[in-house]
Amino acid sequence: MKFLVLAVLVGLAAAQDPRYQQRNTQNYQDDGRQNYNRDVSQNVPDPDRRTVSTTPIPILHWNKMQEHDGTYRTSYETGNNIIAEESGYIKTVGEGDERGEALVQQGSYSYTSPEGQLITIHYTADETGFHATGDHIPTPPPVSEEIQKGLDLIFAGIRRQEEEDAREAAQKNLQQPHSQQINRDDYDRKYRQ
Repeated sequence: MKFLVLAVLVGLAAAQDPRYQQRNTQNYQDDGRQNYNRDVSQNVPDPDRRTVSTTPIPILHWNKMQEHDGTYRTSYETGNNIIAEESGYIKTVGEGDERGEALVQQGSYSYTSPEGQLITIHYTADETGFHATGDHIPTPPPVSEEIQKGLDLIFAGIRRQEEEDAREAAQKNLQQPHSQQINRDDYDRKYRQ
């Protein structure tokens, strides 16, 4: 479905491109009364225009199972060796006013690259984002020992500061009275008149 929507959008964008319209239409007069646009793309060969063959690609396998609670499982395989499978469910996240629902998805897809390499992606998507893994995905170089030591020191300093701030806040709470003594005579005078 996503591919169909993408194809329609690309087609609409190409149809609205003034260069495309200019190249494929020509104005001419009909008995001097009206101005018409005539498609000349079939009459005049254009060396810049590429011929693209669109061969339908069959869907070999399609399976979708949807439950009432939001869980689902889907898989498909196409005639050009695209294979995909995905499952998902609704998860409650957050607490109190921040409580909500998130869709948790996991799956994989594979296809053959133009160079002939089999590309396989495994992914999860949840409230923390989209996380993909695959042999072809570049990985960052390992962090050097010196940089890791520096990062460890920075994070240790941040933790110490947070702990110190928490201790200071606890000390302030201990120093403040938790309840105030109410003089019964003052209460009666003020509220029972």
